[in-house]
Amino acid sequence: MQSHELLKEVLKKTSAKQIAAEMALSLSLIYKWTEVPEDDSGHGANNPLDRIEQLLSITGDRRIAQWVCERAGGFFIVNPEAGLHPHPHALIPATNAIVQEFADMLQVIASAAGDQKISPDEAKSIRARWEELKTVTEGFVRSAESGRFGELQREIEARTHA
Repeated sequence: MQSHELLKEVLKKTSAKQIAAEMALSLSLIYKWTEVPEDDSGHGANNPLDRIEQLLSITGDRRIAQWVCERAGGFFIVNPEAGLHPHPHALIPATNAIVQEFADMLQVIASAAGDQKISPDEAKSIRARWEELKTVTEGFVRSAESGRFGELQREIEARTHA
């Protein structure tokens, strides 16, 4: 879905007047965001979603996506590419890797909570392990969806030996 199409859908449930008023923008600009952008031979304006996409592309910094996801009450996980050459025996090691990542995260939590409090550095360490677990699990799920586990196994091995 294109950004202008998404915004058109959003305006079916949210008042364009309310958005314009709360953002101190003109109503016409809000409606222009729902049109095909000018650079695609339309009359629309470069909307905020397009600008976020441009910022991500220019900087290559995924923290921007993470920030947006956090503001929406969620989190950002990179979708790893599933391998192109499936290996029939890679499913078990991939499953074991998820279990190991979960165990590693629990170890970090247990170590941090040992003194009945969690410091900011410990919280940061827990977050890092959690993000790693989510990434490994997402890779597993995507591989399961595509039936490919070869690339996933190589990624897991690379992380384990790093």
